[in-house]
This record gives sequence, structure tokens and C-alpha cells, in this order.
Amino acid sequence: MSQTASLEIKLKRINKIYHEGEVLGGILIVQSKTDVNHQGISLFIDGTVALSLSSKNVGVFEAFYNSVKGCYVNVSYTIKAEMKTGLLKKDLSEQTEFFIQYMPKVPEELAESKYVDFALEPEKLKKKDKNLVVPDFKVTGTMANTVHSMLKPYTGSIQVVHSHTPIRSIEVQLVRVETCGCAEGYSKDVTEIQNIQIADGDVCRGLDIPIYMVFPRLFSCPSVQANNFKIEFEVNLVIVFNDSKRTCVTENFPILIGRY
Repeated sequence: MSQTASLEIKLKRINKIYHEGEVLGGILIVQSKTDVNHQGISLFIDGTVALSLSSKNVGVFEAFYNSVKGCYVNVSYTIKAEMKTGLLKKDLSEQTEFFIQYMPKVPEELAESKYVDFALEPEKLKKKDKNLVVPDFKVTGTMANTVHSMLKPYTGSIQVVHSHTPIRSIEVQLVRVETCGCAEGYSKDVTEIQNIQIADGDVCRGLDIPIYMVFPRLFSCPSVQANNFKIEFEVNLVIVFNDSKRTCVTENFPILIGRY
């Protein structure tokens, strides 16, 4: 066989996304300038969950559905083709990654979109931190249901009722919280995976500002909780004031993500 021979895997779906029970289909292309003699072609599919942890705990756990790339938890699926070429020749191999999305059945009461009303002002913030110093302001609004489908955009709206200090920026952050470990200790990492600026400058008072956020495919997944690790998500509303200290106020909304 010529040394220029190679393999190429082409899946039928361009986005390489598959669901439970579906057939993973495609073609294997063998490219060579001369005739190809071989002793068989084999296909292998691997699914792994790799945990990159601290020195306290390291391990690889049994794979679960949904591809995701995180700081501690990395879930991946690959299909690999191998061609046996004989004892005196180097075998050929090629692999490509594909993505699994689990589609569980969700109760009707959770599938319906609901909104959570909130009000953000100094009095409420000081209940959490008595030493907090923030400008006099009030922001009200609604955020999407705490149980949310990642196939749908996260929506809501906010309104600046009043603010004695000019506002510099209003942002919505999607945060992933990864916790994993064992009885000897746990490691926890909080990562901002998406930041959307929904207002720039000192916005008009009393104006409804819409919130519209699409969940990123590879950096988010349905919320997972197991004995040795869990993946959770939160939405932060961040208000930055245009003062000398660039005062920043954050309101946190924990959310449970599903795919339905």
C-alpha cells in the first residue's frame, strides 16, 4: 500500500448532533494513489467523562449522556475507524468527534414557561452584606423560570425605576458551577461561559429592557448531579455604575437546565 493512503470519516449530519435511539450514519472514504490491500476495517465508538481535578482527587467516571466541555468535567464521544494492512505495514486509523443530546420526558408543569419577578435595591442587598456601600437605586424586572429548557432562549426584562448615580452598563452572565471529588475532598470551579451586555450607558428610567440569551451548545448541558460530581448553572444580572469606583451590583438566579 502507498504511504500516502489515508482514511476520512464523513457523518451524514453536518452538525454531528445525535439523540438517544438514533442511528449514527455516514461513510468512510479511503484515499490512495495505488491499489489498497487490507485485512479488514473496524469501527469503534467511545464515550468518556474525563475529570481534571486538583491534587486531592483525580479520576475518570462512567460516561453519561450530553456532550459538554468544562473546566473539570469533559464529556466527549468519538467514532474511530481502523484498517488492518498486514504485519509489515502501518495500520491506518482516523477518528472524529460527534455530539450526543439527551431528550428526556419532562412533566408538563415544567415545560411551561414561567417568570420570576424581582426587585433590586440597596435595602435588600444590605441584608446579605451589612458593610456593602452602593448608590441609591431601584431595578425591577422578571426573569425566566428557574427550571428552563436549554433548547429555548432564556428571556426576561428589567426596568431601571430610579438611580441617583449614572449607570455605565447592564449585563447578563451565564455561569457554570462544576463540583467534583470524593470523600477526601471536593473541588469547585465557577466559570463565566457567556456575557451579554443588554444596556450601554445611563439608560432611560422606566424603560423595559429585554433579556434574550441563547445557551451555548458546547459549554452548557442539562444540570447533572451524581455521587462524585455535579454541574449546575446560574444567571447573574450585573449592574455597573459610572462612578469613581465603578461600583458593581450583582443579583444571582440559580437555574435548573433541562432539554425538552
